[in-house]
Order: sequence, then structure tokens, then C-alpha cells
Amino acid sequence: MMLTSRLLALGLLVLAAPMGCARGQTPSVRAAEVAVAERAYRRGDLADALQRASAIASAYEARGTRWSAVDRVAAGRAYLLLASGSATAVRQALAAFDAATAADSTLLDARLRAADLLLDKYNIPDAKASYEDVLRRAPNDARALLGLARVASQGGDPQATTLLRRSLAADPMLADAQLMLARVHLEAESHDSATAAARRALATDSTSLAAWALIGASAWLSGDTSRYAVARAAAYRLTPRPSDFFAELAEASARQRRYGDGVRFAREALALDSTSTRALGLVGTNALRAGDIDAGRLRLERAFAIDPFNLWHKNTLDLLDRLRTFRTIDRGRFRIVAPPEEAELLATYVVPLLEEAFDALATRYRYTPPTPVRLELYRRHADFSVRTVGLTGLGALGVSFGPVLAMDAPSARDRGDFNWGSTAWHELAHTFTLGLSENRAPRWLSEGLSVLEERRARSSWGAQVSVEYLAAVRGGRLRAPSELNDGFVRPRYPSETILSYYHASLVCEMLEAQFGANALRDMLVAYRDGLATPQVFPRVLRVTPEQLDARFDTWLRAKFAVPLRSVAAADSVQGGAFVTAMRAGIALMDGGSTD
Repeated sequence: MMLTSRLLALGLLVLAAPMGCARGQTPSVRAAEVAVAERAYRRGDLADALQRASAIASAYEARGTRWSAVDRVAAGRAYLLLASGSATAVRQALAAFDAATAADSTLLDARLRAADLLLDKYNIPDAKASYEDVLRRAPNDARALLGLARVASQGGDPQATTLLRRSLAADPMLADAQLMLARVHLEAESHDSATAAARRALATDSTSLAAWALIGASAWLSGDTSRYAVARAAAYRLTPRPSDFFAELAEASARQRRYGDGVRFAREALALDSTSTRALGLVGTNALRAGDIDAGRLRLERAFAIDPFNLWHKNTLDLLDRLRTFRTIDRGRFRIVAPPEEAELLATYVVPLLEEAFDALATRYRYTPPTPVRLELYRRHADFSVRTVGLTGLGALGVSFGPVLAMDAPSARDRGDFNWGSTAWHELAHTFTLGLSENRAPRWLSEGLSVLEERRARSSWGAQVSVEYLAAVRGGRLRAPSELNDGFVRPRYPSETILSYYHASLVCEMLEAQFGANALRDMLVAYRDGLATPQVFPRVLRVTPEQLDARFDTWLRAKFAVPLRSVAAADSVQGGAFVTAMRAGIALMDGGSTD
């Protein structure tokens, strides 16, 4: 793409992480000087870092047309150090990287830094194209593979993990790839694996604040306060104001639905750096999740004023402008927030259903969450998606932040496309299971219980058995209970996540049938008390994780013995003959071609 259009694409972003000289790159005095500036920036000596970066940038503006490609890359890195609060510096950095590529088309470091910047500033199509261009020139380039893994991760593509593994295979010492792997493990609540990956990153880069942050997050989320204290002390040795250490903890906590911890850590980050757009955004986002709309808006407006490229913040602020026009209706234990032309009608139908669900769930779990529970209903799915993850394209129908729920209104989708009553019941069930466990229940258990509660409420609600599910069972393509979280956070094929919802609900159904009505509640309490899955199963169920896995497999195959004999394992494979024919038939039926 021409330079002009690339700069225009960066119209409306996250500071690119400083990196050292690429292997094989010609040494230069300016590259060494900017590396010194980057190290000063990372250890908190901002005055020295910015002075050095400004000197390089000024020299480049005066004589840059005569600089080598390597020196132009150094100029781009200098501009990135100056980019906080400066959209102009971001564009200058991209221009310098592109100028380096124009001067030497073989210098892949320039292309990769430009791609990283485009991705960090949410120009995902151009970033993806740039990484692919590098891979055409160097098919096993670890940084390009990592970039594509990040692109895939942002879109929820299961290929993200495969690309990440390829990156690490190409260069096991690539610290940024190990950090991404640590985050993947952390989201799956595999704390030991997350810590191991972060320590491998430290072996390559002993000054990595992110690595210590991920070690600290893993320790905190697993209840290891002594290991957390070690990580925290290490962060303060690296820099006197480790704002990003606490920002990483805030993000990790929020991904585990520990929103209270997320707010607290984000505020610690902000106290150390009041201009950190990452910290401001985290405080604002978590305030919105708690239902404090005005406080959330204030922080996000401040963040966006500093960094006008951040698409998450821009989208959310645009959404909050629309939310101001919504009508709020208080009905006892529930607060309904919906478009004004629909609010009264929606409240008429949804509140009685929620009251029924509240009473049933409070009786079953012997727990009463704080009220009022806020339910936001959106007539545009894109608005709901932004409310949930800051970007459009989310495939879910609803989300629970605990006492705050959000979902598509019936008008957001075509008639018959989804059951809004079932969705509302599902999300309210999360309010109970997350509340009782103090947001410590693993994803598989909370989601499995919500799907099970849908089926309890109405026999036609919730996920049901399908040929594709049974074929996945036959083919061994679903996770055992002890590993079921992976089915949600790092799926191996496109349909594994949706199949895992039903799979998890059957685990919950079996647990209740074989271990008694109190087993599920007792598990939630055990997670609340800080136990992890390997301890919860023996404590509550009196079985090891391996024993439970075998027991569930036996139960599952007995429950579906007859249909399992009629289904082939290959029927679940994307593109398999059975699935392809069934989907084609459904499409023809939907189009009215019954013959």
C-alpha cells in the first residue's frame, strides 16, 4: 500500500513495545542510541529517554533523507518513544519505517515494526498484509508469525494458537512470543504453565516488566501471595513506577471475571502514571462493567484525549453517547435500560421472567446477589458487541459482569434467530454463580451451569444434543472435565467453543446426578475459598480429576449409547460430507426450496 494511504488509515489506538536490533541487522550508532533511550524509558527515566529520542528525531528531520535504512528504523523507534499523547509522532514513526523499507527492501525489521505499529493502532487489515508480505520473503520469520497470531487472536480465530506455536518453533527465545503464550495459559487458568512461559521470556530479557507482571498475575489469581510479593518487588527493582505491572494484573483479573481486583489494580496503575492510557482505559472499562457509567465515561474520555487512535475507547465512547438516549425503568430487583421506543414493552415481558429466574436460582444456590441487577438491551448487535469487548463482531448474544447484564434486544436479530428469554435466564444465572464463587468459578463451570439452568427452566431452552456434538464425542474432539476450560479459551477447531457450552452443561448434569444436589453449590463455594480445580474435585467430590474424567466419559457414552452408534467421528469435521450436506439442506429449506 502507498505510504499516503497507510498514514490516512491511521486516522483514528497502544505504544509499540521497544525491541532490540533484529538479527543480521547492520549495527549503527543511532540504533545503539535509541536502544539506550528505550532502556531508559523502560526503567522509568523518562527525561533521559525523551531527550535522547528527541535528539534522534530532530536529526532525522534535518538530514534523514541521507540516512541508511537501519538509521531510519532508529528514527521510527525514537518517534514511538515520543508518541504518548502525540498522534503526529505515531504517523512520523510509520513514515520512518516505510522510508527504511523504501531505502532497503531486504530489511525485514522495518516492515515488521511498521506492521506491529499498524496492529497496535487497530489497522488490522494492513498489519496482516504486512506480516504476510514478510512471510513470503522469509517463510519462518518468528516475528511475522507472532504478528499473525496476534491478528488471529483479536478476531477469535482458533489459528492463533497454531501460529503462536509456529513462531516459538522458529525462535524459542522470542520473548514477546513467550509472553503471548503466558497470557494464553493464564486465560485458560493454567497458572503453572503461564509462569513457566513468563520465566522463559525473562531468560531472554531480564528487564521484561511484562514477564514479571504475568508471573505476578498468575500468583495472585491462584492465591499464592508470597510469589506475588516476589514478582511485585522485582517490578519495583526494574522501575520506580511500574504502572504497566499493575495494568497487566488488571487485565488478567478482568479476563478471569475478577472485576473487583481489576478495578483495584487499574487504580494502582493510574496512581503511578496518571497519563497512562492503558490504566485510564482499564479503570473506565471496569467502572462500566460495575454499572458506574459516568465514572467510566470520564476515564475513557481522558484516555482518548491522550491517545486518539485507541479504537476500543472510541467505540465505547460512541456507544455511551447512544446509551444516554436510552430509557431506564426500575422494577423492584431489576433495572432495565433500553431504547426509549422499546423500553416499556421489553420491561413488561422481561421483568416477570427475571423475577421467576431470580427466585428459582436463589433457592437452588442459597445465595442472593445484590440488587438491583442492571440489564441493558441493545437493538443493534454491534452496540452490544462494543459494550462487551470494545469492538464489533462478537458472536455472543449476552454477557454478565455479575450485577450488570447486557444482551441483544429481540429487535437486534431476525425473528426466530434467538430466544431472548433463554438468553436472559442464562445471563442471570451467571450473576448467581459468579457472585457465590466471588468470581472465582472457572469458565467451564459457570457456562455449564448457565446452560443447564436454561434447560431446567424450559425443556426447549439451552443447547441440545446434535449430530455434530455426538460426532465430536466419537472422534475424541472434546475436552475432559479437568481440561474443559481449554475448549472455551483456546479451541482447536472453529466449532469447539460452541460445542463446549453443551459439553460443560452435561458435566454439570452428571455431577448433580451422581454426587447430589449440593455438589455444584459446594464446588462454587470451594472455588470462592481459593481452591483450584485439582483441589476442588477431591475436596468436594472425593475423586481425583483423572477419576472424574473417566467417570464422565462412561456416563456420557451410556447416556447417548444409541445415537453414538449411528454417528461417525468424521461427521463433526468441518467440510465433512455429512455436515456439508446437512448445512446445504438447511440453507435450501430456509430459502424455501423444500424439494
